[in-house]
This record gives sequence, structure tokens and C-alpha cells, in this order.
Amino acid sequence: MIRMKNYRDLSSTAGDVGAGFQFEFYCQCCDFTWRSPFKAHRMGQLTGWLTRLTFLMTDLNKAGKATSAMSTAGARGAHEEAFEAAQAQAQRYFNQCTECRNQACDECWDDSLSQCKTCLNKHKRPGGASAGHGGGYDEGQGGAGGLACPNCQVPSSGGRFCHECGFDMASTHKSCPGCGGVMPRAARFCTDCGHGF
Repeated sequence: MIRMKNYRDLSSTAGDVGAGFQFEFYCQCCDFTWRSPFKAHRMGQLTGWLTRLTFLMTDLNKAGKATSAMSTAGARGAHEEAFEAAQAQAQRYFNQCTECRNQACDECWDDSLSQCKTCLNKHKRPGGASAGHGGGYDEGQGGAGGLACPNCQVPSSGGRFCHECGFDMASTHKSCPGCGGVMPRAARFCTDCGHGF
């Protein structure tokens, strides 16, 4: 099983009355997220209750500390087990790109090429064909007609905002309504599909 890295650990600590494990997985191309079901960690919850009780009864302080140490040791294994189960479930919602190795949701995935939309847009040639179909594409040109973001210099993948830094491309560029390619604001025709502005 591929170990996914596109997650946030939402688990609560071992000495908490609400102790348990939960993970949020996210698409590395868009804002889609999926959360695993919360899995309670009973030993951690018990420790949380004992810790609260020890503040009321000082004689139980040593017992509370010992239980806490036992719970922390047991939590590592339980956390790893819960994470493995969450990953197995999350793999139904995400695909690993063969090029960039990022995880993409079904909306951002091209099944025929096993690539995410970010990589597909990066290799798009003028005229709408992909770089892998027929030669003649110059990597130095960048995607979408050879335009790069004026702020970070990353080749544009289309759309109003830069996919790397969020710069508003509409201030210096415009999107083609026909194909979504990014053109300079003064352009009269789209260089990708020939649409007139």
C-alpha cells in the first residue's frame, strides 16, 4: 500500500477525555478533503478521567502518572493502526499521479494518462494537444500559449489566478472563453483555439 502524505492529523492527545484518532486527507490539486471516521482511544480517555480525578485526590497522583505513561506507550501503536486503516479508506478517494507523485481526487484525475490535472495542464501545447502526443513542444514555452505568471514566473495553467502563488492574472492577462487559455490583456485572438475577443 502506498503511504499517503496528503493528510493532517486531527487526533487528540492520549491524556484527554475525548482522546481518539482522526485524519483529514486532501487533494493536492484542489480543495477537496475527506476525513476518516473518529476512532476513540479508550485507554487515553480513561487516563484523561484519572488525571482529572487526581487533582481532587492528591493520594492518587502517582497512580495517575503511571496510568498516563502506560496510555502514552499504548497510544503509539493504536495511532499507527488507526492511521493505516484511514489510509486504506482514503485511497478510494485519491489517485497518485505517475509524474509528480501527488494525490489527486477523481475530479482532478485523468484515468487514461494516470496524471493529475496540474501535470496535464503543465504539458499542454498550444492548439490544445498534450505534450505526449506528437513532438514539437518546447518546454521553455510553458503552458497555455507560453505565458508565465508575472509574479512567480511559473508557467500558467489557465484560469484567472496563478496556481502557484495566487496572483490575479486578470490584472495583466485574460482567459479565453473558448478553451480557458491565458492570453495577454491586449490579445485580439486566442493562440490556443483562435477564439476572437
